Amino acid sequence: MTMLSCSEREPLLQHDQPESSRSKNHPIMAGPEVNLVPNGDGGSVGNIGPDEARRILRRIDWRIMPLLFLTYTFNFMDKTILSSASVFGLREDTHLEGSNYSWVSSIFYFGYFLWAYPTTLLVARLPIGKYLSADTFVWGAVVALTAACSNYGGLITVRFFLGIAEATISPALMFITSTWYTRDEIPVRTGIWFAGNSVGGIVSSLLAYGIGHVSDNIHPWRWMFIILGVATFLLGFGLLLLLPDTISGAEFLSPEERQWAGDRVVIAGTGRTENATWKWEQVTECLQDPKTWLIWSVALLCQIPNGGTQNFANLVIKSFGFSSLESTLINIPYSIISVAAISGTGWVAGRFRSMNCILVGLVVVPPVVGSALIGSRSSIPHGVSLFGYFLLSTGPSALPLLLSLVQSNYRGVTKKMTMTAMLFIAYCTGNIVGPQLFKSDEEPTYDTAFRAIMVCYALVIFLIATLRVYLQLVNKWRQREEGIQGSAGASGAVGGGKVFDITDTRNVTEAVHEVRLRPEDYEDTTDWKSFGFRYRL
Repeated sequence: MTMLSCSEREPLLQHDQPESSRSKNHPIMAGPEVNLVPNGDGGSVGNIGPDEARRILRRIDWRIMPLLFLTYTFNFMDKTILSSASVFGLREDTHLEGSNYSWVSSIFYFGYFLWAYPTTLLVARLPIGKYLSADTFVWGAVVALTAACSNYGGLITVRFFLGIAEATISPALMFITSTWYTRDEIPVRTGIWFAGNSVGGIVSSLLAYGIGHVSDNIHPWRWMFIILGVATFLLGFGLLLLLPDTISGAEFLSPEERQWAGDRVVIAGTGRTENATWKWEQVTECLQDPKTWLIWSVALLCQIPNGGTQNFANLVIKSFGFSSLESTLINIPYSIISVAAISGTGWVAGRFRSMNCILVGLVVVPPVVGSALIGSRSSIPHGVSLFGYFLLSTGPSALPLLLSLVQSNYRGVTKKMTMTAMLFIAYCTGNIVGPQLFKSDEEPTYDTAFRAIMVCYALVIFLIATLRVYLQLVNKWRQREEGIQGSAGASGAVGGGKVFDITDTRNVTEAVHEVRLRPEDYEDTTDWKSFGFRYRL
């Protein structure tokens, strides 16, 4: 049986797949041959060469990525501004006592948890540009209303509804990324918009530092929420006007360019996302998939540390002997390190298909050391403890790598969106638990919290190694069963049995020209049922 190598630079085709490999487990490959239709709906992309393809991709990037980056920047700022507000009078003005502040931090994720699954259903079914912009209007209004809170009850209520509003953002951005980009492009693009997290940390720190000098009856912490709320609301207009709902409806591309953009995702991405219906059998398959639970567990363990450090960062820094204003500035180098880690690991994961899991393990090693140093702060100088705090900054880059694994390794709209919902349920659970580990009676050392952070990240290393071994074994098993090498850069079976290895933009363009897609190639099938589909490691 013919074996196709994934290491060759030219696109590889397999014609006339032997009957033995047309398994009933791979419905795309089953049945008699049908007449091939040129690239989807009958149009032609023959005039688009490699240079033109790169130009179109740049145009897509310049339209889509700034919008996603800005959205995630504001998404992070609106969550973390609570930490800055806590040292500028919020706790005193709203009369928070004991564990009240911890619950104000956690209640956000109860709202997020409640809406995480319903919103993934809506993301896949509603026009994504309009849905995301409408959600952003609500989100901005809720942030601004936080400034009106004067007691614990009001703050809890507003933070709960803020969690509901923000639950849509990450699933929507993941859906958009997998709609527009190929499997090799997804990690880099996810790293770009997720870096908005850390850039948001820098901007919010500078904003808090500037507003912290304001002395009036409104108080600095209220100005922080008013300014961010208004800015977020205005962002909604940008999304409404500029973000297309689908590739086929993208007016900034010509009809020929839209067809090329759509076909490349069918061939080298994880399938077409337009006009997909919700399929409960894909939900079942997702829940039966072992990689689902390994990724879910890793996400949970990564977010327990994140939930605590995100909301208690300024309080921990103040305990090192710094003022409220100084604590906001010290978070800037922390955020810069995070930006570098997120962007760098995203590029490496996109360039090398076998590095994703390894990178997750590597980025959590510094936080293990850092949490151990902070946990030993009573016996070491404050400077060493502060260095340990900076070591925690690489931990957040584990989540975008997990998001990339989900977007690249799950095929089938319902299966992917179910996994997305589960991922953010783990995200919420971790962020609910995290702040509770910062016990008020242990302030300012928070010994329990930093011991827990060290244990969580150590477990991540073990589980991500297990996931990588599992995916390797599955790839080898599928190779034996199907009789071909397959590809971790393509979508699986396309064009009546041609299996491509996509290595760069040039080969994606060649594939769009050479593969004559059949109607069934546009069907919404899962990774389990896509012949030639191989998992990124």
